Amino acid sequence: MDTLLVVDGANVVGSVPDRWWRDRRGAAERLRDTLADRGTEAVPGPVEIVLVVEGAARGVEPVPGVRVESAPGSGDDLIVELAAGAARSGRPCVVVTADRELRHRVEDQGAGCLGPRSVRRPG
Repeated sequence: MDTLLVVDGANVVGSVPDRWWRDRRGAAERLRDTLADRGTEAVPGPVEIVLVVEGAARGVEPVPGVRVESAPGSGDDLIVELAAGAARSGRPCVVVTADRELRHRVEDQGAGCLGPRSVRRPG
C-alpha cells in the first residue's frame, strides 16, 4: 500500500522567504511542480503525494504525480481529515509541515511528520 504523503502547502511555501506572498497561487504551483519532479527521498517506497492548498492558492490544478486538494476552509482541518482517513484504512500517512499544532493533531491520527526541508531541498 502506497504511503500517503500530505504536504501542507501554505506552511511549506511560507518556510522560504522568496516573496511568495506576492503570488500565493504561483508559489503553490512551483511547490507542486517541485513535488512532481523530485518528490521526497525521506519517505521510502511508493508514495501518493497530496498537496493541500487554501486561500488564494485554491484552484491550483493537479499534475501527474501530485494530487491537489483545495481546502474549502482551513487547510489544517483538511489535512487532519486526510490523515484520519488513511488511519481508518490502515494506510501509512506522513504529513509535511512545521506547524506544531497540526503536527500534534495528525500524530493523534497515527500519521508521521516531516519538516518542510524534506521537500524544499535545493537543486
